[in-house]
Amino acid sequence: MEKRHTISEFTDLLAENGLISEMSIGSSGEKTIEYISFSSADMRNNTLFVCKGKHFEEKYLADALARGAVIYVSEKKYEAGDGAPYIIVNDMRRAMALIANLFYNDVWKKLNIIGITGTKGKSTTTYFMRYILDDFMKAEKKPRSAVISSIDTYDGVINEESHLTTPEAFMIHKHYHNAVESGIEYLTMEVSSQALKYHRVMGITFDVACFLNIGQDHISDVEHTDFDDYFNSKLKIFSQCKTAVVNLNADHADTILAEAKKGAEKVITFGLMPEADVFGYDIITDSDGIAFKARTPKFDEEFKIGIRGLFNVQNALAAIAMCTALDVPVEYIKSGLLKARADGRMEIYTARKKDLSVIVDYAHNKMSMEALFESTQKEFPGKRISIVFGCPGNKAYGRRRELGEIAGRYSDAIYLTEEDPGEESVVDICNEIAKYVEKEHANYKIIPDRREAIREAIKNAGDNAVVLVTAKGRETRQKRGTEYIEVASDVDMVQEFLKDE
Repeated sequence: MEKRHTISEFTDLLAENGLISEMSIGSSGEKTIEYISFSSADMRNNTLFVCKGKHFEEKYLADALARGAVIYVSEKKYEAGDGAPYIIVNDMRRAMALIANLFYNDVWKKLNIIGITGTKGKSTTTYFMRYILDDFMKAEKKPRSAVISSIDTYDGVINEESHLTTPEAFMIHKHYHNAVESGIEYLTMEVSSQALKYHRVMGITFDVACFLNIGQDHISDVEHTDFDDYFNSKLKIFSQCKTAVVNLNADHADTILAEAKKGAEKVITFGLMPEADVFGYDIITDSDGIAFKARTPKFDEEFKIGIRGLFNVQNALAAIAMCTALDVPVEYIKSGLLKARADGRMEIYTARKKDLSVIVDYAHNKMSMEALFESTQKEFPGKRISIVFGCPGNKAYGRRRELGEIAGRYSDAIYLTEEDPGEESVVDICNEIAKYVEKEHANYKIIPDRREAIREAIKNAGDNAVVLVTAKGRETRQKRGTEYIEVASDVDMVQEFLKDE
């Protein structure tokens, strides 16, 4: 039976880390905590309940106490908790990481954990690792690997579409626990700048941590104050890893490499330059994907990926570098890369009656959007390009200017629409993007209904054309207000509308 901890053990841990401002546990110190949660909808008997988030309301605490919570942790006292044991902390994010680690008994130590950060390419690289490790584990007659990505999450028990790139600490450790209980040996996860800045992965050590690249993104009042804050948050990954994997082609590569050498026991570099430990060369594209060679200290072999987009060669090199660190045999690296498909990444669909291709891709920031246009122009030279996109509400406000300018520069027609508007107006967001589109003298329409925007873009595209549908991929939810609403995925809508073309 797993070890369970008492309330006193949690208070001792939080006190040791200087996190307790006030507490009142009365005679409950020896009560055993059977579960931890920050959702009043997810409760069991003897739960330690955390009050968190800007939308938290006292009624959630009252509900939690009625449904099994025996103590609450918060940054302030609540009347609804009158009489209940409580712990008031001065840093909820750090407190959650410590609580999760203790409750799940450092279960992460029983896994090989691979962490991937960067502005662009995290999901695709995570999928490359997933397919490679799954082939490796299948040959060993062991369970397939676990994954925590911005697209989906699989831990041997939970298999679901994701909301966050990196979930809250409680959920991360629950995924680790489920993976270990399922006999899983490897877990690959995307690690966002927010997760590093706000301590969601505090206390764990990555067996391998990969830094793909860095660009301007996530700068806003609720994310990162400026580029330095964003960059430094990502660099934190090297302070908690054994082996660091670094892209020599990344902007600021010298700084990234210096931080990697400072924090990690071992550093492996990759890139399209001969001095890289994993050097990619002889790149050839065809209708089935991309072939390239990779030279490492262990082998010099040819590989092929079935995902289009030249930028994916660097993602594949990152996966090869991580696999060399993990001693994965090259045969499984080859087979995994060849099979790998990242749902919603460079998925290309064609019309039956005319020369029209539609590309569905998760591109949602400056780096990924520029790479998508560059790849599209190379693979579909001379074709008319239309794009359907939007920007999220309440965050990353700089994207509205950046994506508006990029789309205006490279597109023949632009359809501005909904993309997780949250508590902002879709029309207001689109109007702001449109200001920057207009500076490039590009043609655009604002169609708030994403389904109608995709339908019109495909209908009006004509012959000898490409339509880009970006940001949502295979996601089946839109964030409207504070709720996630079920919707058809971009892929499903594209396939539906292409039937008429």
